Amino acid sequence: MRYYISDLHFYHLSLNEHMDCRGFADCEEMHRYMIGRWNRKVRPNDEVVILGDLSVGGGKATNAITEQLNGRLFLIQGNHDRFLGDKHFDAGRFEWIRPYAEIYDNKRKVILSHYPIFCYNGQYRKKKDGSDRTYMLYGHVHNTYDEILVHRFQNITRGSLRPVKGQEGLQHIPCHMINCFCMFSDYTPLLLDEWIENDRVRREELNRGGLPGHDSAPEQPGREEGFPSQIRAHSPEIPGKC
Repeated sequence: MRYYISDLHFYHLSLNEHMDCRGFADCEEMHRYMIGRWNRKVRPNDEVVILGDLSVGGGKATNAITEQLNGRLFLIQGNHDRFLGDKHFDAGRFEWIRPYAEIYDNKRKVILSHYPIFCYNGQYRKKKDGSDRTYMLYGHVHNTYDEILVHRFQNITRGSLRPVKGQEGLQHIPCHMINCFCMFSDYTPLLLDEWIENDRVRREELNRGGLPGHDSAPEQPGREEGFPSQIRAHSPEIPGKC
C-alpha cells in the first residue's frame, strides 16, 4: 500500500492555538494522537509519502518521531523541514528526500510537491478509457484562505473549454489538485483513491458554502457563491477547537 499525507508539523505548538487551531493541550498530546492515527493505518512494509512540513523540531527530535512511525518513508521537502540541515538528522530512515517528484500509482501519474502547482505536468493526459490520468498532490496551504483560492482556480479551470489535439470539439480542462493536509483526514495517511474521494466530498461542501463542522461567514454583498470569506480547520474527534 502507498499512502500520502502532508503538514503534520510535529513540535509546532502554536498551531494548536493559531491558524490550524488543532486544540491539543500540548505537543505531547498532539504527537501521541498523530502517531496513533498513523500506526493504526500504516503497516511496516507500507509506503508513506509525506508532502512536506513533517516537523519543526531539530534533527534528534525529528528522529525520535520517525522512529515511532510505521512504514517506509518518502519525503517531499517543505519550507518548515529545517531539520534536513541538521547534522544529527538520520536521513537513512527515508527511502528518498526530494523537493519534487513524479511517480505512478496504479497506472495513474502523481505529481508530488509541497506547494500547489496550478499547471502541472501531464494535466491533459488520459487513460485508454478516456478518464483523467494525472493527479497533483500538494500541501503547504493547510485550511487557510489560500486553499479557498486554489479551490476557486480549480472550479474556473474545470469549467473552461478549449480545443484539445486529437479530440473533437471543445473539451473541459482536467484539473485534479488534491490538498493532503493532515487535518482533512484526521491525521491519517490515505491511499490515492481515498484522497480522491476525500477531496471530492470536501470540495462539494465548499461549493455549498462551507466545510462540515465549520462556522461559515455570514452572507456578504458581492461574495461569490461557494467561497466563504473565512474558514477554520476542523477535526471532529478533538474537542476545544478555537
